[in-house]
Amino acid sequence: MKKIVIILSLVVGTKSFAQEIEVKNLKKHVYFLADDKMKGRGTGSEENLKAAKYIAKEFKKYKLQPLGEDGYFQGFEAKVKKVKVVDSIRSAKNVIAFLDNKADKTIVIGAHYDHLGEGKQGSSLAKDSYGMIHNGADDNASGVAGLLELARFYSKNKVTEPVNFLFIAFGAEELGLVGSRYFVKHPTYDLSKVHWMLNMDMIGRLNKESGVSIIGYGTSPAFETIFNEINPTDFVKFYTGYEGRGGSDQTSFYEKDIPVLFFHTGGHDDYHKPTDDADKVDYESLKGILNLEKAVIEGSFKIETMPFRSTDKTEK
Repeated sequence: MKKIVIILSLVVGTKSFAQEIEVKNLKKHVYFLADDKMKGRGTGSEENLKAAKYIAKEFKKYKLQPLGEDGYFQGFEAKVKKVKVVDSIRSAKNVIAFLDNKADKTIVIGAHYDHLGEGKQGSSLAKDSYGMIHNGADDNASGVAGLLELARFYSKNKVTEPVNFLFIAFGAEELGLVGSRYFVKHPTYDLSKVHWMLNMDMIGRLNKESGVSIIGYGTSPAFETIFNEINPTDFVKFYTGYEGRGGSDQTSFYEKDIPVLFFHTGGHDDYHKPTDDADKVDYESLKGILNLEKAVIEGSFKIETMPFRSTDKTEK
């Protein structure tokens, strides 16, 4: 009897691992991407390319279909305005993978993986930041960790969901949403089949009093139905914002009349500074946010169509 119990425990434990968000995975991704050796993952740098290859390697591990133009990669050019140096054009990449469940509709899950490098590009808020590594643990290694963990979950849970998933790690977001804008102008997947888009940007520093912000609630009336069926006490605290536009990559999809939600834990004293480090991320709360996202994602399965609604203010 004891042997049977042990075997059953191992089976249940294995199944549980495949069906849960794992903090150790989130930590692994954030600590890798936000290590000093990555030098802030500035667009066009060797370290930025290393980050892209890391993400592609994870996608391959999950046996996701490459959906870039060169395997998992979609290349493009971005203009980098460096401090004390003339403007320059740099090569950048989106990293794109597809989970094909043979469904008619697809949910896009995205997060940007670039950051400010060594204070030589982007909008550093640190005084005399030139040459200082901006690790970008919250912004946005936390979102990439969420992207990779959701990719792992949905590819390994032995469930065929009634939707496909398109996972995209965007490049050059810090330079003006360059990667996501390039993707929607040169899509490697039919955008007319996109059910809706979920974006994660800075989800690692939850303020438990205010909660996680979910922007884009107004971009489809279907979100009202989905959220009405979510019990807030089951998850981390959250609040919704109506507008679809905002300072991250969901805006590019919103401008293509695709419903969007943008998860964001807000600003903090380390935002766009060299002090945004991996040890400051709240990994348990990050897990809680991903479980909330899963509830929203799975709540959208039963919605046949997600009608788009513009949230732009119009003059009367």
